[in-house]
Amino acid sequence: MNPNLTSRRAFITQSALAFTALSASRVLGANEKIRIASIGLGGQGTGNAGRMAKVPGVEVVMLCDPDTAQLEKVKKLFPNAATTQDLRKVMEDKSIDAVVVSTGNHWHVLAAIWAMQAGKDVYVEKPVSHNIWEGRKLVEAARKYGRICQGGTQQRSDPMQDEIKAYFDAGTLGKIKYVRCNHYSMRKTIGKRDTPLTPPPSVNYDLWLGPAADEQLFREKFHYDWHWDWNTGNGEMGNWGVHVLDDARNVVFQDSVKLPSRIMAAWFDWIPRPRYTTACTSG
Repeated sequence: MNPNLTSRRAFITQSALAFTALSASRVLGANEKIRIASIGLGGQGTGNAGRMAKVPGVEVVMLCDPDTAQLEKVKKLFPNAATTQDLRKVMEDKSIDAVVVSTGNHWHVLAAIWAMQAGKDVYVEKPVSHNIWEGRKLVEAARKYGRICQGGTQQRSDPMQDEIKAYFDAGTLGKIKYVRCNHYSMRKTIGKRDTPLTPPPSVNYDLWLGPAADEQLFREKFHYDWHWDWNTGNGEMGNWGVHVLDDARNVVFQDSVKLPSRIMAAWFDWIPRPRYTTACTSG
């Protein structure tokens, strides 16, 4: 990587792209661009790539997904981008400045750390880690390698959050002693199988699995429903739960030193299976 180019790179928050957590810009010379690789091309990953491509000075130059069917689909949107099933090829490419990690949760930290070790900045989808220990290692790596690592809590870029903060600061509600965070959603069943699911032939399963345990899959849908398997996902708490809890931290507590002293969490499951997560915090 060009050292002069690196010294002039700066990533800033850009609220104009309301649903994109990472908005990248820097002091650019003539014809200079931030070259980005997008790793993981499911619904969110494809959307992230498209949003990044709209940021001035950014170019999506590589697409990475262990599923060739997804690669071929997204390649049509980025015909000039290189493609690979193996994210290690992304790390080896010294021309890439930053990576967007939109893989399954089990890959988030390892992919992000490898990228920072390779001298690249990182945007990693929420939850930034599959577990707390991994999350701490991610922070350590960002500090060790001096790279930018931004997490995907996109709602922090919404101007509405600043408006709500101002309302709370005005004291209209008085002292806040109790906060309850809910997310209500309808989820279809993941199905029930008597025999293990065979991954699609277009998927390099070893690359998809990566650091996760090689366990049999008893669900009907290979993609997305990995969220509901502890081996690769974190359930709804690691999906929408990340957003609603971060709303409380950012808006109510405003990332203050004094965070809640007591926390309760609960899961409710009704018939015909509307599910939601709720977390209660008190300070």
